[in-house]
Amino acid sequence: MSTVKTIAGQLDAKGLKVAVVATRFNDFIVDRLVGGALDYLERHGLDMENVTMVRIPGAFEMPLVCQKLAASGKYDGILALGAVIRGGTPHFDYVCAEASKGIAQAMLQHSMPVGFGLLTCDNIEQAIERAGSKAGNKGVEAAAAMLETIRVMEQL
Repeated sequence: MSTVKTIAGQLDAKGLKVAVVATRFNDFIVDRLVGGALDYLERHGLDMENVTMVRIPGAFEMPLVCQKLAASGKYDGILALGAVIRGGTPHFDYVCAEASKGIAQAMLQHSMPVGFGLLTCDNIEQAIERAGSKAGNKGVEAAAAMLETIRVMEQL
């Protein structure tokens, strides 16, 4: 019987350079995502001096900033953190769709791992639950996904 070669990413952030793109809109939620993500990365060996924090107005600006950071070649990965909460108009749908598509496009265009930590919630309670309450911290999950993907990409 033959052996299957498996490529897996190790959760070791030592020596990496990471950009964190975080929205100011809904910052009371986003700050929890950022705190959780940075704590996770530091516990996995990332030197905080190798982190560049980029604060932007909102989720709609994320694709442009992620694309610029990815194109710079200065970073091993990008962490995109924000929160969009549904209101009474279709604005939520447009912002979420375009932000998601644009972040994915930046990732694919530049072969740059991007941890997707953009919450898209129907209400404030859901956002709070996903920022360190009942549903965990999605910033931590995005950081872990980015880190593992960086390490997988190094092996491909």
